[in-house]
Amino acid sequence: MSLRSDRWIRQMAKQHKMIEPFVDGQVREENGRRLVSYGLSSYGYDLRVAEEFKVFTNVYNAVVDPKNFRADAFVDIRGSSCIIPPNSFALAKSVEYFRIPRNVLTLCIGKSTYARCGIIVNVTPFEPEWEGFVTLEISNTTPLPAKIYAGEGLAQVLFFMADETCETSYADRKGKYMKQMEITYPTI
Repeated sequence: MSLRSDRWIRQMAKQHKMIEPFVDGQVREENGRRLVSYGLSSYGYDLRVAEEFKVFTNVYNAVVDPKNFRADAFVDIRGSSCIIPPNSFALAKSVEYFRIPRNVLTLCIGKSTYARCGIIVNVTPFEPEWEGFVTLEISNTTPLPAKIYAGEGLAQVLFFMADETCETSYADRKGKYMKQMEITYPTI
């Protein structure tokens, strides 16, 4: 597997709609206001977080059970930012819609700006032929409230091209998170 460059990412985004909307280059400022950067980088793409968040709450004494997940474990927040309570967790979604080629696997890692604040972003790999908006997992590991900015960079996607094409893709197995349009809860 080889890591793909900005040239390849740009070509795939423009010719095959791999990333929509696609931002060709790093955006660090908007109307004189500094941002957590997003867009195309040397060997990756910094995705943005949308204005939709689901923050964990314990109002109903819910148990986090991936086999029997309860939506009332979250509070919905919509806005230009989101405060994640200390030692808590939120789900969000990407601004960008991704279409992954059959011979590509991605890894998504948090941006250093947030990591240095104790905010960890966890996203599982985008498998071959997966497509959709990304459900982002955001953990606040600090004893303080943490602020996340919508419309700004949150994580970097790295694209790895395989030496050979897989026998069975995510689309072939009809993966349960295929073409997700909203923040998607765990399902089995």
